[in-house]
This record gives sequence, structure tokens and C-alpha cells, in this order.
Amino acid sequence: MPTIAAVEAGCYRIPLPVVLSDSTHGRIPAFELVTARLRDAEGAEGTGYTYTVGTAGRAVVELIDRYLAPVLVGHDAGRIEQLWQRMWWTLHYGGRGGTVSLAVSAVDIALWDLEARRLGRPLWRLLGGHDPAVPAYAGGIDLDFPLDALLRQADAFLAEGFRAIKMKVGRPRLSEDVERVRAMREHLGPDFPLMVDANMRWTADQAIRAARALAPFAPVWLEEPTIPDDIAGHVRILRDGGLPVATGENLHTLHEFANLIAAGGVSFLEPDVTNCGGITVFMKICHLAESFNLPVTSHGAHDLTVHLLAAVPNASWLECHGFGLDRYILEPFELRDGKAIAPDRPGHGLTFDWAALEPLRVA
Repeated sequence: MPTIAAVEAGCYRIPLPVVLSDSTHGRIPAFELVTARLRDAEGAEGTGYTYTVGTAGRAVVELIDRYLAPVLVGHDAGRIEQLWQRMWWTLHYGGRGGTVSLAVSAVDIALWDLEARRLGRPLWRLLGGHDPAVPAYAGGIDLDFPLDALLRQADAFLAEGFRAIKMKVGRPRLSEDVERVRAMREHLGPDFPLMVDANMRWTADQAIRAARALAPFAPVWLEEPTIPDDIAGHVRILRDGGLPVATGENLHTLHEFANLIAAGGVSFLEPDVTNCGGITVFMKICHLAESFNLPVTSHGAHDLTVHLLAAVPNASWLECHGFGLDRYILEPFELRDGKAIAPDRPGHGLTFDWAALEPLRVA
């Protein structure tokens, strides 16, 4: 088995075509893409990535270049679980989440891409091969959009082929959220899958009140109603709010997901492959959720995550929002009859346009 010969990280500031907004991060004019590129001794390559909402990207690059590369180079590229453990324990004392999890995730994704490419297999088949067609929804980041712009965005999503949509809630007054969700429900019809996302805006009591106010509009779920650290709050919200709860995009370890499941505080597990520890951990979360008869959704990185949800039987919905990244990917994302289609190209099949990215590199 070839050994790892080189590890290279890069950071790029990606401007957004439209300024986005949510209740926690405010206005988002750009995000940072952090890439990890691995090459083995035979010249084969694998690529992974993570991202930030505009800050700390260079810190992730430093972790990869200075601390992870030395514990990877010279080691068997196919022993991914062992390499994950080496990375994790190298950085564990410096932080069990945050930038550490982003760095490990990016490299882990590259390792799996390298392995699948070496074997000539698409990643979704290598990971289990359940169903390449995954129900997908368009994730709007639209809290500050005027109502007419929100509805125009919904129409654009429908024109693109989406058959489910998520919108942001968490405005200063709950009555504003209720008005906007009511308008979306009337615009989309009574049976159209509509999700709502609060981005950790509320306390548990506020979230329960909001959930009860939004329940008449039958959202598929209420996402991130409170901070990820408040497990007891999630339990109360799910028990007393009357809506299913989706959460997990800000959980960074398998154990955080296990604790939330064990407490009974989640309906839809929502890991982000770029910050939960990579593909290695994402798949463990899927299997853990299956053992509790829980569905899994996703956060971000849909071009990668379609492979992971296509590999498991308890996939629910794939979130699709690329932060404008589609402009820098060579192969188009395929959406068919409201479902994302996992490609049959070897690896994860995602190839960056490195020449187009280069002017955006953060020094």
C-alpha cells in the first residue's frame, strides 16, 4: 500500500454572490474555504476541504501544515482509522473541537478520496452503497431578506428542481417569524416540505414558545433552536415544543452526538462532514443514529455529503447550499426530481478549479 508523500493546505476567501444572513452570524459577505491535498508515493492524489464563516481559516491551515502533516507523511495511506486516531490525539490537548475538528475533517476527507480513487470506486459505493438518489432541500440563508425577496428565492429554488426548502427564523420579534413562515407556507402549499432554522438564537423557554407558534404551519423540523451545549434544553424543547428538532452542525465529536441521542434531545441528527471529524466520524454518527432508529440529515458541503447519505439506509434530507462554491467546482451538482444524485466518478468526484481559486488565496 502506498505511503503518504505530501500534505498541503490552502485557504481561500470566497465572496458570496448575495450577502447572506442568519440570527447568529449576522450578515455574511464571504466565507473561507480551507483545502487539504494529499499525494501518495505513487503520485495519486486526494482532496478534502472544510470552511469557516469568514474567520480562523488560516488557523486551520497552520494546524494541517505544522502539526498534522508530520504525523501523516510516511504512513500507510489506506489505514484511515489509524491515521484519524493519530491526528486526533496529536491535537486533542489543544482543543477537542473548533479548528482542530475542522483540520482533522479536511484531511480525513482527503484520505477517503485518495483511497476511493486508488480503488477506482465512487465513495458512496465504498462506504456502503445504499441508494445514490438522496432527497434534497435548498437551504436558504435569508433571515434579513425582505418578504418579497424570500418568496422570489423560493421560486428560484423550485425552478432549480428542489422539492423542499429551509428558511431562517430568529428575527427580533417572534411575530415577524410567524408572519414569514405563514407566507412561505401559503406560497408553497400545505404539503410542501418546509424546514425552519433558528441558528441557536433562543433559550429553551423562548424556543418552546416559538415552536408552539410555528407548529400550525407544519414545518418538517425546527433546527438548532438553542445552543448545542444545552442538552437539557434540547430535551425540553423536543418534549414541550410540539415540533421535531434537528441539530448537530455545531457538534464536533462523536461523543457529543451520542450524549444528545442518549438524552432524547434530537429528532434528526445533522452532522457536518467538514467539522465533525470528517467522513470517518460522519459514518459512525449515521450508524449510531440507525441503532436508535433516528434519521440523519446534513449540513453544508452537499457535493461531498451526497456520497455519505447515499451510503446509509437512514438518510432523510441532504441540505444543499454551497456558499457560492459551485463556481469553483468543475463538475456540476446533479439534481433530479428533487433528489441529489451521487456521482459514479472515482472518489468523491469533486474537482476544484484551482486556477480560478488561486487569486482568492489568503496569504
